Amino acid sequence: MASITNLASSLSSLSFSSQVSQRPNTISFPRANSVFALPAESARRASLSITATVSAPPEEEEIVELKKYVKSRLPGGFAAQKIIGTGRRKCAIARVVLQEGTGKVIINYRDAKEYLQGNPLWLQYVKVPLVTLGYENSYDIFMKAHGGGLSGQAQAITLGVARALLKVSADHRSPLKKEGLLTRDARVVERKKAGLKKARKAPQFSKR
Repeated sequence: MASITNLASSLSSLSFSSQVSQRPNTISFPRANSVFALPAESARRASLSITATVSAPPEEEEIVELKKYVKSRLPGGFAAQKIIGTGRRKCAIARVVLQEGTGKVIINYRDAKEYLQGNPLWLQYVKVPLVTLGYENSYDIFMKAHGGGLSGQAQAITLGVARALLKVSADHRSPLKKEGLLTRDARVVERKKAGLKKARKAPQFSKR
């Protein structure tokens, strides 16, 4: 009994700066003011707005410029032009437009050398019909190609350029035909057969 009175007296001697909430068994202490109190204006939440301009890569800028150039040279698009030819090879299709110029070649709004990865054989395919007639520096070529690979697209462009040159003059048929540039190459990969590894390759024979 004496210990309980001693404990009660010790608790009464302590001074708490607390407020007992209405909830049972919970004590909430008032928050003391900070010594380093900030002014009212700076205490407000400042809204930070950041504007960043991301510059496009140089390749994309070049494509945009070439698009503008092609649209200025071909008003109304490819279909509205007069000297146009369509070439096909494997799964590739190329639409070709010829215009008098200095020999510039643009494929899918990109320079031909960049688009064909600098491959000399593919670049030669593009210019073979013009070189045959001696027009390599007389016409600008604008092309849209899709489907297949770059090799198929380059050969499709060859046929497209040759067909477009026929619309320039009917006299071009004889030299182009002589070089075989007006013939559509119908060769495609032969399909695989059941029971074979490829189109014709059979598995190794085993007697037992």
